[in-house]
Amino acid sequence: MTVFPPRLRRWLAALALAAGLPAVAPAPAAIVGELPPVDSVFVLSARATAPNRIEVRWKIAEGYYLYRHRTSVQARAGFTDAVLALPNGDRHHDEFFGDVETYRRQLVGVLSGTPAPGAQAVALTVKYQGCADAGVCYPPQTRTLSVVLPTTADAGTNAGADGAPLLGRAGRRGLLALDGAAGAQEAPPLPPEQAFTSEVIALDGNTLLLRLTPARGYYLYRDKLSVRLEGAAGLSTALPSPSRLPPARAHRDEHFGDVAVYFDQVEIPLPVARTRTAAAPATLVLGLQGCQTDGICYPPMTRRLAVTLPAGHLAATTESSDPAAAATPAPAASTAPPDATPTTPQAVATSGDSSALPAAPAPAREAPPTRATPGLLLALLLALGGGLVLNLMPCVLPVLSLKALSLAQGGAGLPRARRQALAYTAGVLASMLALGALVLALRHAGLALGWGFQLQQPLVLAVLALVMFALGLSLSGLWQANLALGARTGALLQGDGLRADFFTGVLAVVLATPCTAPFMGAALAYAFTGPVAGALLVFLLLGLGLALPFLLIGFVPALARRLPKPGAWMETLKQLLAFPLYATAAWLVWVLAKLRGADAAGLWLAAAILLALAAWAWTRGGGRRWRTLALLALLAVAWPLAQLQALPRPQAGARAAADTASAAWSEQALADLRAQGRPVFVNMTADWCVSCKANEKAVFSGQRFRDALAAAHAVYMVGDYTDVDPAITAYLERYRAVGVPLYVVYPRDGGEGQVLPTLLTPGMVEEALREAAR
Repeated sequence: MTVFPPRLRRWLAALALAAGLPAVAPAPAAIVGELPPVDSVFVLSARATAPNRIEVRWKIAEGYYLYRHRTSVQARAGFTDAVLALPNGDRHHDEFFGDVETYRRQLVGVLSGTPAPGAQAVALTVKYQGCADAGVCYPPQTRTLSVVLPTTADAGTNAGADGAPLLGRAGRRGLLALDGAAGAQEAPPLPPEQAFTSEVIALDGNTLLLRLTPARGYYLYRDKLSVRLEGAAGLSTALPSPSRLPPARAHRDEHFGDVAVYFDQVEIPLPVARTRTAAAPATLVLGLQGCQTDGICYPPMTRRLAVTLPAGHLAATTESSDPAAAATPAPAASTAPPDATPTTPQAVATSGDSSALPAAPAPAREAPPTRATPGLLLALLLALGGGLVLNLMPCVLPVLSLKALSLAQGGAGLPRARRQALAYTAGVLASMLALGALVLALRHAGLALGWGFQLQQPLVLAVLALVMFALGLSLSGLWQANLALGARTGALLQGDGLRADFFTGVLAVVLATPCTAPFMGAALAYAFTGPVAGALLVFLLLGLGLALPFLLIGFVPALARRLPKPGAWMETLKQLLAFPLYATAAWLVWVLAKLRGADAAGLWLAAAILLALAAWAWTRGGGRRWRTLALLALLAVAWPLAQLQALPRPQAGARAAADTASAAWSEQALADLRAQGRPVFVNMTADWCVSCKANEKAVFSGQRFRDALAAAHAVYMVGDYTDVDPAITAYLERYRAVGVPLYVVYPRDGGEGQVLPTLLTPGMVEEALREAAR
């Protein structure tokens, strides 16, 4: 359990007190879900010791206290000129109320006044607020008491047979006059799982039914409800827009003012958006908050309801701008008993489990515009073209440098050039197929992954950067790549060997995947939604496109003859080509620092020094001591890598693109801005996405973009996909985008968002913002 620093705990409590909510800062002695009922901590009673004198008493549990300035008693008609006298309390300086007085163990206040002639009882309104030493503050409390006034003859005997004071108690629902017996005790608040029951039903493969049932005397806030699906790739849901939710009752709430609440059972159809048709188990994550009528307000709760969705179809929620349009119209609040069951459910899951964790935001959102997935033949052609375009991307520059050097060295013979081209192509195809199969397998297993996911893994980034650094050292002449492993085995990193050509193809795939070219988006969309066999063909054609230029050079003599002839210039070129490799290693370390902070960069530098030591010692000669030093240094590289993998993620914060002010993307923030009628420009980006960085430099950092935002009165929202983020992955899936960048412009009138191309121009963005502002 997390323990907050005392100062932070006090500030959290102050914020909650200002809002009139339970202030909770977890501490070893206080857990939100185990808060005792307020009436068992501050036991309230009252009795009249004389016709003009009433004692109001609080019995305070150990470890709790009441604020003097938050305590008041008011008498209704029949007891005029009432004045409350309170004893002096314990003085101390409070972080949020300043100099205050508090009461512990017991508080007795005396209310003096003039009873009306013939009055037999007086109604009191008692207000108070208290906290626990462990950092928990209850919301302000209000109780209504009815106290019987004694006559002059029995003024001193107004007590029960057991000596306990008589207590008239309305609790929170009305006035309850006592008849002279011991005070009636009000039933304590229900546990949250009994106060608010919930269940989810799969009506069909594209519709869930959420049923919420508050107990009598309890209510749920409509605007505190949220839903999202977990555990099933390609499935998502959201609450309908407020206008399509079942009607709620207007209610004046002590904590939130005028709100819309549900007092009775309510059923909410939830449309399910699909990118897969197969049946799948899932978990509906439900966020809710409710209160007891005129009583305690429960903390926000999160419930996880298991449900199995049958097979469905893809178009169920993409035919309308409102996801609720595809579902059955929302019914009015149901008055059916809690045990009523639907006539056509496919699967039912009921849960009374809850926690006090804040509900994850999952606001109502519009379905994306329909984007047609290409057929297999078109997808294959687009994949081939996308692979060709990848050769021009900056991600592949270090690999192109290595191949240019390798082909120049081997340009004397056509058979050798063909073998090199085939080996390089084999490396590209094998690694592209393996990477594609891995992504498909993980996505079908329910993991939220996008294209380029490997660069979201710190260990992968660190190892790739070390490989690029080692290759750079080899080209700079620090060490020889053959490593003296024997004449028959060759070397993995040798510049003119077939194994080196194969390994170069592997590197090309790994470094090229973050650069989602324009042709790749539609082809990969087919790969992620179509049949597995067709998907694997798409990945093969993508790899073939990437390898095609070198394949042509190896098999077309006219192209091979255009390569430069070997000569003394090659040593200079070899050393020069080391610098793109160093630059790539630096870029990967920069991305690594974005993922895990400065400590990650420091650990990588330690690993790089050990790797350089190993390479240097290995080239010192055949002595055993140098070989031993090299092996020890190489083994020592594993320690900083292991420490790096264990580093926690840095705290996420708002992100800005260049000098343009931006807001951090979230589903809730986007829904709020759209509800306000603001145009919104959403930019899904990542630090490892070179195409994203090119657009940010060419478009988003310019004055034209800032002026276009101001003219449209639009908000620029940035989603950072550098690290794994299931919420952004789900957003990408809604628009059938398999990676970043993704640019969506939402109009002010609440219509569908416009998806922009992955390669932007300032004019293209200005036109989209002008359209959104109309």
